[in-house]
Amino acid sequence: MTVLKTSMRNFFAHKGRMALSAVAVLLSVAFVCGTLVFTDTMNTTFDKLFAATTSDVTVSAQGASDTGETTSGNGKPPVMPASVLGEVRKAAGVQSAEGTVFSTSVTVVDADKDSLSPSSGAPTIVGNWNGNDARTMKITSGAAPEGPDQVMVDADTADKHHLKLGDEIGVISAVGTHTARISGIATFQVTNPGAAIFYLDTKTAQEALVGQTGVYTNVNVTAAQGVTHEQLKKNVVARIGGDYKVQTAKETADANQQDVKSFLDVMKYAMLGFAGIAFLVGIFLIINTFSMLVAQRTREIGLMRAIGSSRRQVNRSVLAEALLLGVFGSVLGVAAGVGLAIGLMKLMGLMDMHLSTDDLTVAWTTPVVGLLLGVVVTVLAAYLPARRAGRVSPMAALRDASAPADARASRLRGVVGVVLTGAGACGLYLAATADDAKRGALWLGLGVVLTLIGFVVVGPLLAGGVVRVLGAVLLRVFGPVGRMAERNALRNPRRTGATGAALMIGLALVACLSVVGSSMVASATDQLDKTVGTDFIVQSDSGQLITPQAVQAMKAAPGLERVTEYKWTKADFSTPDGKTLKNTAITAADPTYATDLRTETVAGNLADAYRPDSMSVHEQFAEDHDIHLGSTISVAFRDGSTAKLTVRAITSSDVVIDQGAMYTSIDTLATYVPADRMPLDQLVFATAKDGQQDAAYTALKAALHDYPQYTVRDQTDYKQELKDQIGQLLNMIYGLLALAIIVAILGVVNTLALSVVERTREIGLMRAIGLSRRQLRRMIRMESVVIALFGALLGLGLGMGWGATAQKLLALEGLTVLEIPWSTIVVVFVGSAFVGLFAALVPAFRAGRMNVLNAIATE
Repeated sequence: MTVLKTSMRNFFAHKGRMALSAVAVLLSVAFVCGTLVFTDTMNTTFDKLFAATTSDVTVSAQGASDTGETTSGNGKPPVMPASVLGEVRKAAGVQSAEGTVFSTSVTVVDADKDSLSPSSGAPTIVGNWNGNDARTMKITSGAAPEGPDQVMVDADTADKHHLKLGDEIGVISAVGTHTARISGIATFQVTNPGAAIFYLDTKTAQEALVGQTGVYTNVNVTAAQGVTHEQLKKNVVARIGGDYKVQTAKETADANQQDVKSFLDVMKYAMLGFAGIAFLVGIFLIINTFSMLVAQRTREIGLMRAIGSSRRQVNRSVLAEALLLGVFGSVLGVAAGVGLAIGLMKLMGLMDMHLSTDDLTVAWTTPVVGLLLGVVVTVLAAYLPARRAGRVSPMAALRDASAPADARASRLRGVVGVVLTGAGACGLYLAATADDAKRGALWLGLGVVLTLIGFVVVGPLLAGGVVRVLGAVLLRVFGPVGRMAERNALRNPRRTGATGAALMIGLALVACLSVVGSSMVASATDQLDKTVGTDFIVQSDSGQLITPQAVQAMKAAPGLERVTEYKWTKADFSTPDGKTLKNTAITAADPTYATDLRTETVAGNLADAYRPDSMSVHEQFAEDHDIHLGSTISVAFRDGSTAKLTVRAITSSDVVIDQGAMYTSIDTLATYVPADRMPLDQLVFATAKDGQQDAAYTALKAALHDYPQYTVRDQTDYKQELKDQIGQLLNMIYGLLALAIIVAILGVVNTLALSVVERTREIGLMRAIGLSRRQLRRMIRMESVVIALFGALLGLGLGMGWGATAQKLLALEGLTVLEIPWSTIVVVFVGSAFVGLFAALVPAFRAGRMNVLNAIATE
């Protein structure tokens, strides 16, 4: 009880300083709990949606996916004859059955040809209005569609695009464009995660999406009273045979949930990873806080020891303070995490992904995980300072200052740090020189971990040299004040090293990712310049296939010399070494693609691969399966018959664009795949006539005005798009890393604040002999700046080393250009100086307000 009272007294005696450490714990715990609550809520939302929209048993055409995505490579959904519906109705245990037809490979436009599809990546679904949808949608305006000129739209899409009854919209599918006017608006009765849904009557949906009537994509079956879903499935299969996909509601919902879970898991673990980085940075803050508090209470601890307190009691006293800090910060962090999750849901709403707070899910494990993490991390971080406190001898009570540092421990720390850093450098070297990407990645991971730990351990040794250099360059211009700031930063190298290390971690990751991102852009740009021989690339940013109508519109555009189609399909390969490779990708293109993409070959001529019954393979594939020029590969196309194709070219595997692609001609593909099953184009390449690039660019865009799902890019546009995509990804990562940097800033603030308290008497004496308030504040600001720049130098140097090594590994995948983004590095370095200035504002202000006489009289 005495230990607890002492801990409580000390905790509240330093509540201002503890608050900053508590904020670090709070932020880290909030990020963890917010991530868990947000992803749990997303899972709950989708669980409810799938449960509400899934029939007892669903019958789908062969080729349909388990998740309900029914679009095939030809842009049309796989279908089954309407007779299947009649057979299903005759199965035992069926209460009702209804045929449906829908597709997600569609684009819907308004009268001005502007896309009505979601910008969040959620699907656009067009189908027939049916009883299953009526369970989850309520017609709140107008009526359901009853003819070819009518369509119904969901209320969220109508609100977003200001649609009203009578407005004309167009449904663009592989069949063509179907226009209709809005007859009704239906409102979701469950949470809509962002999909845009349009309903036609059944006959119109069949004609607009499939091009024929008398077919369905699905049959929704409802079980009779007392019949289980599993039994109903068996009865339906017994009736219609095994030629169709039959799933229970649970199977369909599980497949949909697994698809969503894959995305959510990536997001969840990525965010938890950044929370872990923030926790790591927070450890330095907590260690520094308790180390300085222990140092400032050396005399008090010595007196406690002199009057009979044991080492164990002193140790427990400090750990009890850490426990209070951990509990306080964690409890607030859990509450803040729920608020963060709600904020993320609102943010997703701005991105058209609507999540209701009614589905907010806070599992009992979330606060438990938050509390455990916060408390355990805090107590572990305080263990070393607590252990140091327990070793204070009673004789320390007679001293005015803390005991000198253990020189032997400092030397040992230096040796360990140098060894770890050296081992990490060896790991990075082995990664950079590896000839196998998988093995190199393992060396890279080991090198990153060891160099990071090594720099943290050896930081106090580096502080002396680096701070002196920074002082000579930056601080000496401020005269005596600058020299005092330098000496203050050097006074306790361990403290300076730990404070700088907290900032180092976040900036090292920023520098590493900047180097990797810039190198990826530079490598891809270099490959584009070297290999792409066409002027324009047309594709859908949402992954939509290019319809035949859009291709014909491009071919009719004036000013073009050629248009090259590019298709992709799968086949089963039987190779000369006797192996069968299932679902292997093969690319079919026009012969002009050999000119549009100047792919390097190691044997043969790529143009020959576009001859009848010919193909190319890539170098690695040839080596793995004993293939050479003239070899014959049996290719069983997924939607057609089997071909015997002769290998006419072997391409280099050391490329970025189309890496690993195997080519044949579209004419060869058409020989073995029926016209109604031919895959649509993934991309289309267009080349302008000499001197007509600008006019052709304008004409091509005009030709695709009615197809807003496709984007025309010249090489400049394509490079910029690539740069923007990587830039957006990096900005998101930088935003997540900002949490760690904020915690590091708190560490600088805390270190300075405690340092000012530690030097209260010294500050009073300096003020007494003539140091002005302004000079005092400047001294503290300069000390903060030099500590921040020390961390920035270590972090940026370390990060650039990591990034350069990672680029060497990426070179094995064809990304051969190393580019250091010096502008970003300089901005981050200069920004670190401003971070130091900002962190010193409050400590400098408090120091300047000290009463000189009271400061001098401080013990």
